[in-house]
Amino acid sequence: MKETVAEGAYDTTETANGDNSIPMGDDDGLVHRMAGHMTGIMRELNLDLDDPNFIETPERVAKMYLEMFHGLREGAEPKITTFPNEGDYHHMVIEKEIPFYSMCAHHFVPFYGHAHIAYIPGETIVGLSKLPRILEFYAKRPQLQERLTEQIAEFLWGRLGPQGVMVVIEARHLCVEMRGVKKSGALTTTSALRGCFADRKVREEFLALLARKTAW
Repeated sequence: MKETVAEGAYDTTETANGDNSIPMGDDDGLVHRMAGHMTGIMRELNLDLDDPNFIETPERVAKMYLEMFHGLREGAEPKITTFPNEGDYHHMVIEKEIPFYSMCAHHFVPFYGHAHIAYIPGETIVGLSKLPRILEFYAKRPQLQERLTEQIAEFLWGRLGPQGVMVVIEARHLCVEMRGVKKSGALTTTSALRGCFADRKVREEFLALLARKTAW
């Protein structure tokens, strides 16, 4: 059994969050500074800061961003426990319908949906609870769906040494639904693959299993 940590908050060649980490400690000061900026935005919008509904709103927004961007915090990268594949299992492992919430890097509004993660083990397997942790780590930051998909695939490919990896993410983006073209319900699907998933038959097996409805 061994442990490893995720790479590349923004660039999968970096270690963890690279230089982008939010240092631990001084949370009160960080919230105070962020709240000050939010107060400035509210003033620019000519909002009545004496409105009782706005009392402590800047502080709440600051704390919300710290929670939403938790993946940027120093030490937030997940410790991933792996095990030797002693059972010699070399078929597909799929965890699907994993919910996530993230924040669009272009507009700082949410996008959310489900991820489907599959890999075919080589000599190493990973605990199933770790797949959602990897997703969560990369989702909790200003993000692009395309980049999120690739980061998850690259992490598993680089750390597990599997025969193949495939990740599919389906998400709704509020930057599409509540602004701009305002197309409610539009669903964006992205995929990333490595190794044997380049084989059409392997991909088709994965996609067929995604389409299958469980009956429990």
